[in-house]
Amino acid sequence: MSFDTIRWSDKKLYLIDQTALPLEESYIEYTDHAEAARAITDMIVRGAPAIGVTAAYGLVLAANEIAASGQPFEPAFAEACELFAATRPTAVNLFWGIERMQAVADTMAGQEPQAIADRLEAEAVAIHEEDVIANKAMGRHGAALLPERCTILTHCNAGALATADYGTALGVIRAAVEAGKDVKVYADETRPFLQGARLTAWELMADKIDVTLICDNMAGALMQTGKVDAVVVGADRIAANGDVANKIGTYPLSIVAKAHGVPFYVAAPISTIDMSLGCGDLIPIEERDPSEVTGLGQNRVAPEGVKVWNPAFDVTPASNIAAIITERGVAKAPYTESIAALCGVDV
Repeated sequence: MSFDTIRWSDKKLYLIDQTALPLEESYIEYTDHAEAARAITDMIVRGAPAIGVTAAYGLVLAANEIAASGQPFEPAFAEACELFAATRPTAVNLFWGIERMQAVADTMAGQEPQAIADRLEAEAVAIHEEDVIANKAMGRHGAALLPERCTILTHCNAGALATADYGTALGVIRAAVEAGKDVKVYADETRPFLQGARLTAWELMADKIDVTLICDNMAGALMQTGKVDAVVVGADRIAANGDVANKIGTYPLSIVAKAHGVPFYVAAPISTIDMSLGCGDLIPIEERDPSEVTGLGQNRVAPEGVKVWNPAFDVTPASNIAAIITERGVAKAPYTESIAALCGVDV
């Protein structure tokens, strides 16, 4: 990749500013954990795996701050964990990352705060590295599902910008290209935050992968032409039965794909699967600021005072999904059994 979504160097966190893309490629330095948490809320960094990695590094910042301050470690670290947990409610990778860091801290309870902070740093680096490995494995599994010549439709951004590197849905596309397949991509603009227009198009163009941008409401007409061979999207949380929460607009895309006989694939790491939730109805859906809908950038496009509903995600039922691609392999219906097998749990 020609850029780093997340970089850790000299005990500092660096995030590419995704709100500035594609017009400006710039990085923001973080040494304060509360500022790192705000970066998640404000979508400086976004995408479920990237949020999980960022939270892990943010907790390292918190641990170093606590160690330097001399305050009792355990209550202060618990407070930092709560701060990160409150940033965005839907992406389960966030909570997975926090719980993993908290577990490490728990095993070292009573030890010197700086020793705990150093061990937490090693854990965060491991989480970062494991995400890259998982994405590349996921890409190989997903690429095997695609024909030698294919046109893929994707929604939102599930690429290197949404992960530690390489990507989930875009990782499948990258792996297919690396395997020598002839791949073309259509990217939905993904209103209201325009992750497809601003981020996915930028990523794929940087990798010289053939990409065409369309408005969200053009996807049905595009599939009607027969030009789309598969839809590949990411996920922010997957329930035990295979229902998938992903960026708003994913659900209607799955309906159109099913109506036209186009396979609808979801690519996500095992950490995105929430086995505690039996179905998608139980997934909490974040609602965001109305200004994202009433304006484009700094330009207002809707009348003052209009009411707005702005959910960030919707839930696609498992019945609309042809396969769920993970780093451990591919799950297919019946999903309750196949997902449990990939996660190593009994049903």
